[in-house]
Amino acid sequence: MEVSRRTLLKGSAAGLGVLGASAINGLGLALPARALGAVAKTDGGFGPLQPDPAGILDLPQGFSYSIVTQAGRPLAGQPGGLVPGRPDGTASFDGPWGGVLLVNNHEQGATAPFPAVADPDFVYDAGSTGGTTTIFVDRRNNAVLEYVSLAGTFNNCAGGATPWGTWLTCEETEQRIAGAITKDHGYVFEVDPRDRDANRHPEPLTGLGRFAHEAVVIDPARGHVYLTEDASAPNGLLYRFTPATLPNRRHSLREGGVLEAMVVPGVTDVSTYDQVGTELPVQWKPVPDPSALVKGSTRKQFTYVDLTNRAAPVTVTGEGGEITRSRKWEGAWWGNGRAYIVCSFARNTEPGDWSQGAHDGQVWSYDPGRSTLRLEVFFPLNPDPSGATADQLDGPDNITVNPWGGLFLAEDGLGDQHLVAVSDSGEPFIFARNRISGSEFTGVNFSPDRQTLFANIQDEGYVFAITGPFARLARS
Repeated sequence: MEVSRRTLLKGSAAGLGVLGASAINGLGLALPARALGAVAKTDGGFGPLQPDPAGILDLPQGFSYSIVTQAGRPLAGQPGGLVPGRPDGTASFDGPWGGVLLVNNHEQGATAPFPAVADPDFVYDAGSTGGTTTIFVDRRNNAVLEYVSLAGTFNNCAGGATPWGTWLTCEETEQRIAGAITKDHGYVFEVDPRDRDANRHPEPLTGLGRFAHEAVVIDPARGHVYLTEDASAPNGLLYRFTPATLPNRRHSLREGGVLEAMVVPGVTDVSTYDQVGTELPVQWKPVPDPSALVKGSTRKQFTYVDLTNRAAPVTVTGEGGEITRSRKWEGAWWGNGRAYIVCSFARNTEPGDWSQGAHDGQVWSYDPGRSTLRLEVFFPLNPDPSGATADQLDGPDNITVNPWGGLFLAEDGLGDQHLVAVSDSGEPFIFARNRISGSEFTGVNFSPDRQTLFANIQDEGYVFAITGPFARLARS
């Protein structure tokens, strides 16, 4: 996310070439993930965390990590260039020789200590420092080759994989042309992890709207694209893009379609729900101006209550009509025939937080067959995040479906920062702790062979490969 909750409260890859077009198994698109509830959890997780002698990452007994790369280091296998900073959303794809290809977002804006730098053909806007790197990781989780696969984008936050094996990287911004920024931003871009040349002359997928994009997930059967918006005052929306033709190849989303926003009849804010298992009926409304260049921010094109002065709220009528909002729509991931979608937190007493309810996180799932939204995981408010309850789980952000059952979440909360495992029954528990800083975790995802969990610590720019007995979850 661009503004963290903590802030609110206090050159060439010729050696890689064009890789084979084998089927993509990463990101849960073809993994045999278990449905939530299929296996009852009894042990509460993987066991207590063991202190890391290096003071970086605490993990349960039997698990270990290696550092794949870090911001500011030389790009692996390159004659020059440095690894860009602030890694965020990440995905894994089958690589050559038993390895993995990671596509790694970099959430950076107009300035950054370690900008994403690439040849001009791979740059969208020379005034911006965000982008993506592609990293070839061998079977021992060593970075053999890494390069900037997209540059000149703004605040690349999360994103999502496509069923045809590319990565959609999302700009979390509504930045317009100004000063050194030479193009409008707030778009989704497509990155091919296998064919570097396919990423030349980057073009935004304008049909997916221009707003503060967080994450994107695609229904591989129906072709619908679901997109989350991390925004406030008024709070953001959950969107659905219906392509003009069923997308099945690189750049097919350039062909346009219809962008809609989710509405639950009679519900203006999902922050009021706290009972796991709650199901809500979903409908979709067209977005009047997806470009947000004529009629203003897409979320403001729908009716909302302005709570700048809570003592005297003002209803602003939007052309799109009534809609359903959340304080922070965050990560999204496809699995088990549905989209899993995170709402990070809602604190309705904070300035600028126009939520109706209060919580420290929700995970919803959207079932397209039944058109229902179901609350899968709930995080109550953390009463003392800087003190006695620093280890209480809060602020979920990036998400992935665990191929061994349940979910994994990357935390961007208060107090200590964690990777969170969620059992099939919906119980969250600590899997890892950031020992080096208060920075958020990002980019949580499993390798295609299910043996490695990749994750990042954003501020220090670490990308980790975590291995161990993940299958224990399936046997518990």
